[in-house]
Amino acid sequence: MSEVFSPSPNHDLWQNCVDHLAQELPEQQFNTWIKPLVAEVAKDLSKVTIQVGNRFKLDWVRAQYASRIVALLEKVTGQNITLELALAPREGSAKSTPLPQNFKILGAPEPSGLVSGDDLANAPFKNRLNTSLTFDTLIEGTANRMGRAAAMHVASSLGHLYNPLFIYGGVGLGKTHLVHAIGNKLLADNPAAKVLYIHAEQFVSDVVKAYQRKTFDDFKERYHSLDLLLIDDVQFFANKDRTQEEFFNAFEALLTKKSHIVMTSDTYPKGLTDIHERLVSRFDSGLTVAIEPPELEMRVAILIRKADVEGAVMPEEVAFFVAKNVRSNVRELEGALRKILAYSRFNQKEISIQLAREALRDLLSIQNRQISVENIQKTVADYYKIKVADMYSKKRPASIARPRQIAMYLAKELTQKSLPEIGELFGGRDHTTVLHAVRKMSAERQLMTELNQQLHVLEQTLKG
Repeated sequence: MSEVFSPSPNHDLWQNCVDHLAQELPEQQFNTWIKPLVAEVAKDLSKVTIQVGNRFKLDWVRAQYASRIVALLEKVTGQNITLELALAPREGSAKSTPLPQNFKILGAPEPSGLVSGDDLANAPFKNRLNTSLTFDTLIEGTANRMGRAAAMHVASSLGHLYNPLFIYGGVGLGKTHLVHAIGNKLLADNPAAKVLYIHAEQFVSDVVKAYQRKTFDDFKERYHSLDLLLIDDVQFFANKDRTQEEFFNAFEALLTKKSHIVMTSDTYPKGLTDIHERLVSRFDSGLTVAIEPPELEMRVAILIRKADVEGAVMPEEVAFFVAKNVRSNVRELEGALRKILAYSRFNQKEISIQLAREALRDLLSIQNRQISVENIQKTVADYYKIKVADMYSKKRPASIARPRQIAMYLAKELTQKSLPEIGELFGGRDHTTVLHAVRKMSAERQLMTELNQQLHVLEQTLKG
């Protein structure tokens, strides 16, 4: 379908361009990168100068959107357009981006306080839900969109589709937030529902106590009578045969009575080790969704908001600097922020990029030392059992080309190298070849569970 895009007498050239970008870009991308831009258009329409808030945004807009903006502008005017990007003049100190009052940091730590040693029969029933972890307080992004949609469906249609729901991903990415949100939504709609959130280690402890005290009837009454069981980190069941047996029994009992089960893990079901095959097959029988590390925009928003909660102002350019260097999970992001805030207060200096460099010098030094393109090439080659030399060669069989594309993708994600620099390190390839590999792997990662898991393993290996 061809584009229909014509100027209106009620809109200037730049506004027409912005209106079109608003239609073709995801809302989060548009609001983050395009909406804040201010443009000056020459009287003869031959030149458009865009003012950008800081250096990081300028580089990002140039790399990701400049060519598309030029194409749209030239489509409107029918003439060649010169696009210039410039830093906007500062007025006063940097201000933090306003966020909703009910904003909740993705990946918030789970509530403490596991079950005490009281007998299950004598202890009053507690759902152990953290009432602040709701869908309303969860930041949505591409990293968690599918998981959030599935969780919303479960909360609204208990016992039907997506049973069980299996959510997996690395630490600090928001899995616990999602499971609490399901429980809180269900109880808001149906206060009489019997819901329990529990960590897998506590289930293990309850099985042990039931054996010691011969109270298995009470144990089964507690777990088999639930409407919704939310259980975190099922990988902790590994090598615990009796616990796995009892969880299998509870699993079957709950599914039989149309109750729902939601589980989290650090890996997808078939990646679990030392867990009985029949239990793994049950885990994999419903819907499995991955939670990814938060994208750049989400990391920036988290930093700015978290700093605001701490009573500090995080300039946008500093937030972008930190977010580009801390990518793994939200907990590490918050740890970096704490170091910056402490360094700023101790030295009585305003937060700046230079201050952030000083506060995070150990972290940045480790990253720069450990994660190089050469290290990525060797790690990927070892993982896929090919020669390191194949990374630079012109060979194109799938067994070599695909690992090479994966290595290019990881080089872009985990280092500060530019596309031309990465291409040069892969046998002098053009930057467009690297860009194609990055886009291809990024898109396939969202769709292919096995590829996502492989990339996750490689990333964790490279980060030590």
